[in-house]
Amino acid sequence: MPNPSPPTPLSPAIVLVAPQLGENVGTAARAMANFGLDDLRLVNPREGWPNEKARAAASGADHVLERVSTFTSVAEAIADLGFIYATTARMREVAKPVVGPREAAFHIRALAAKGSRAGVLFGPERAGLNNEDLSLADEILTFPVDPGFASINLAQAVLLFGYEWRLAGFAPDESGLPLAEGRPVPAPKEDLIRLFEHLESALDATGFFRPPEKRPHTVESLRAMLQRAGFSEQEVRTLRGVVTALEKRPTRPRVLPDGTVTTGRGMDEGAE
Repeated sequence: MPNPSPPTPLSPAIVLVAPQLGENVGTAARAMANFGLDDLRLVNPREGWPNEKARAAASGADHVLERVSTFTSVAEAIADLGFIYATTARMREVAKPVVGPREAAFHIRALAAKGSRAGVLFGPERAGLNNEDLSLADEILTFPVDPGFASINLAQAVLLFGYEWRLAGFAPDESGLPLAEGRPVPAPKEDLIRLFEHLESALDATGFFRPPEKRPHTVESLRAMLQRAGFSEQEVRTLRGVVTALEKRPTRPRVLPDGTVTTGRGMDEGAE
């Protein structure tokens, strides 16, 4: 029987978006187990979960399958993570930094040394990730395959990333490459998504999205710009406060030191 090593603290989450076949989930879990990864998250698996085909294909990687979490959206699946890579081999309209698996692996270990978890999105086998899913990622992860035959299956992609992530841990500095000086630990995706929704709601109220049919593309562009900033938790709270102030939303009544009551916003108040 396999005897896996204890999980590495703050190891990256592997997020499979709408995987089509249970066998592909199982072989991806096996690839994860090969390289010490054990946080597998499924978003709307087509054949449901749990899945006996996945267990058979996992070839003993039961410790990975027993921890599988399922979600109904990518946003839910990545809410507790601070940095997201999205795997794709196709050019997209929304520009994002593009890195290979080795650079991503070192960066993920550097983030872990700062107490921040990362995740990697893998799209459906046939079509890959859509633009909405890509808009939630910080960077694009792609593999240096032959452009004349760039198609690799789901388990192969997970295995290639897992290999580089584990190899990065064997560097002289076990924590990986340090973060660039002054680069903050990124805010959890849950907080960032709330900022997106808050800003978009405020812009809706002003009629900013004109004409309406261009709203989805404009939203994707705004989210891409905000993603590139790499906001910290405090910066996200500050921006939420800025949006709230611009909405001129009244605050709860409060008593001032002189005894008067006001609904005005104090300088130290952020998003509610």
